[in-house]
Amino acid sequence: MSDTCCSSENLQTGPKKDTCCNRKEETKAAPASACCSSNQENRIPVKVEKKSECCSSEPTGTTEKFSYRISGMDCPSCALTIEKGLSSMDEVEAVKVHYSSAKLDVTMKDSSAIERMEKEVGKLGFSIEPLLKNKKAKTYVIEGMDCGSCAKSIENHLNTFSKVQNVSVNFSTGKMKIEHENSVDEIISEVSKIGFKAFLEEKNKENTVIAKKENSYIITSGVLILLGFVGSYGDVSPLLTTIMYAAAMVMSGFKPVKSAFYALKSRSLDMNVLMSAAAIGAALIGEWLEGATVVWLFSLGTYLQNRSIEKTRNSIRSLMDLAPSEAWVKQGTQVVKKPVEEIGINDILVVKPGEKIPLDGEVLQGESSVNQAPITGESIPVDKLIGDLVYAGTINESGSLEIKVTKLVEDTTIAKIIHLVEEAQEQKAPTQAFVDRFAEIYTPIVFILALAVMILPPLVGFGTLDEWLYKGLELLVIACPCALVISTPVAIVSAIGNAAKNGILIKGGTFLEKAGSLDAIAFDKTGTLTEGKPKVTSVKTYKLPERELLSIALTLEEYSSHPIAKTIVEYATNLKISSKQGEMFKSIVGKGVQATINKEVFYAGNKRLFEELNISLKRYEHELQNLQSDGKTVVIIGTSKEILGVIAVADTIRPTTVKALKGLKQVGVNQIVMLTGDNNGTAERIATEANVSRYFAELLPEDKVEAIKQLQKEGYTVAMVGDGINDAPALATSDLGIAMGGAGTDTAMETADIVLMADNLEKLPHTVKLSRKALTIIKQNIWFSLIIKLIALVLIFPGWLTLWMAVLSDTGAALLVILNALRLLRVK
Repeated sequence: MSDTCCSSENLQTGPKKDTCCNRKEETKAAPASACCSSNQENRIPVKVEKKSECCSSEPTGTTEKFSYRISGMDCPSCALTIEKGLSSMDEVEAVKVHYSSAKLDVTMKDSSAIERMEKEVGKLGFSIEPLLKNKKAKTYVIEGMDCGSCAKSIENHLNTFSKVQNVSVNFSTGKMKIEHENSVDEIISEVSKIGFKAFLEEKNKENTVIAKKENSYIITSGVLILLGFVGSYGDVSPLLTTIMYAAAMVMSGFKPVKSAFYALKSRSLDMNVLMSAAAIGAALIGEWLEGATVVWLFSLGTYLQNRSIEKTRNSIRSLMDLAPSEAWVKQGTQVVKKPVEEIGINDILVVKPGEKIPLDGEVLQGESSVNQAPITGESIPVDKLIGDLVYAGTINESGSLEIKVTKLVEDTTIAKIIHLVEEAQEQKAPTQAFVDRFAEIYTPIVFILALAVMILPPLVGFGTLDEWLYKGLELLVIACPCALVISTPVAIVSAIGNAAKNGILIKGGTFLEKAGSLDAIAFDKTGTLTEGKPKVTSVKTYKLPERELLSIALTLEEYSSHPIAKTIVEYATNLKISSKQGEMFKSIVGKGVQATINKEVFYAGNKRLFEELNISLKRYEHELQNLQSDGKTVVIIGTSKEILGVIAVADTIRPTTVKALKGLKQVGVNQIVMLTGDNNGTAERIATEANVSRYFAELLPEDKVEAIKQLQKEGYTVAMVGDGINDAPALATSDLGIAMGGAGTDTAMETADIVLMADNLEKLPHTVKLSRKALTIIKQNIWFSLIIKLIALVLIFPGWLTLWMAVLSDTGAALLVILNALRLLRVK
């Protein structure tokens, strides 16, 4: 059997072979008598080992599957580039990059080559970080980071320890995800060594005042510098003023110097290294005031930057506090208070008026108005009845409710929003990726230039050593690209945070930037521009009063399950019309219904039904034709002898649609397109009511894709707005996929690039406006940062720039950039 059984090729790609080998998809190990087993649990390394009984003589080795998050992809072609680049490696068995989720799945034949694979991704111009799914992985909150290089320094330092398997520090969210075998205290201690504070995420609230000690150091060192400066103009001994400056340098500079040491040890060239070198250099050439001022301004700037950046992070962290940590649970005849983590699916919650709803669920008893603004951004409370869904974090405003839990605490809508928003913050926008690459080149070039300035001119006899050392130190400070690097991520995080608080999920900086460049938006008609369910638009009577005709229609239709029948029943019921005594109900497939009322047979149906009854429709032909050309479905009511009247039913436009589309045109999106599978008459009616620019009618799902491609060929950057399920092909083809009604719809939240949590389009103009505002601020920040650096460089060589001015230009510019970006949190 060995010739047909278990070659390594069959294990990797082939189907099941006889009875010997398992199929690749199987997750259970083969019986002992079998030859080749595989264990392919989710995100667990796959072991495929040779068995001597029947496998080929070539060893299969061990394959392991790894998952990564990729940052920096700005289009699907980037995903293809990574796939091609990694496929060329002999050690890579299979690779797949999911552009929409920025995820890389790679199967390695030789796990020892994993570092080379990661470096290969880096060479291609992208950032790669492991997805930590192990139970050993913990999340820490990091305090004190003021730019992305700090995050890199922490990663490099912790990666030097054998008990740390994976570590990923994200500057934007202020969090560290780490998989380690040593204790939490050891990790916190190692992070503190490099100059930062770390706390387990769940313990963060207990440490909100930890920075007071550091603040006192900044204040004290500032006072010492001031006293030394004033004393230098009096009778104070120069030695004493020098001691004051040195003490100030130690107090303000201890943290950045320690951070610089570990950064150099980890082969990182971050701002702590550059600032520390500048301060120590200033002291060595006797410029104690300059050196003390450098570290004090740097520490003060870093503190102010951290305080400002925390505002952007708090825009997301505030979402975490929306849902209460405890809930009242019904247990028999008692109501018990329990932590939400201990509550299971189908448990019954009791929520009183004014309380927040703890978990997602379905209303079992009671009626109330619920404020859903935290989830959907809607300012008007929504009425909730028995059977309606409610979401964790929303506020029960009036009546008492009994709610059956449908989702555990980690699976609630608000939990998914927080997860998606944090993931979005971790994605680099194209601009950010470019700036980071620029900074990676800029910093070492200026650093080398600074060394050259310090050494070369004095060697050739051009000026004194002290003079050129000073200029070189100024160049070191200017080499810090802090303001430039921070210019983009803070703006993106602020914009994404603003959007999340308004019921809009933007899944990354790439999509935020893309929304700002839109000049065409295509809408699915049914359920997007329209309500998605038919309504009675008009009633025409020929022989009877309107209420009498509706009473007969109600009697005929109330036993039918057809959507149009239900619409007529709902319409008549709302008018408080009662049905008649009917009997012998019969459904006529594809045509209508009939019933006997007062010993006479009545019918409700389409034209074909009455044509088969040989009833002439000539008198009504023109009116029926007009109704149908307006895109309405006509239900004819009559007997076997005559027509009594007609009821016109149509899908109606949403109340918010016209206002939303008008808002889009006001923010500069002039090409508003409607896509529909309905006939031309219906499409024309809805297009006129909604005031869209153009429409495509009678489309199949694949035709919608072609319509999007046609718009793209015409030169438009196109967004597609749909429900995230039926319109998936068109959403995928468009430049930007936008799903609406994301609350409670997991598929919409997962598939689209932007999700409007409320089931209306009112937030769409705000999304475009916010995106364009973000792009404007990013450009302002980048140009401001570059111009400040250029001015500082120009002022060095005439000797007009002092060292403390160089520091102020760096930290001051970074602070101004952050404050400018924070304006995005207030965009309404």
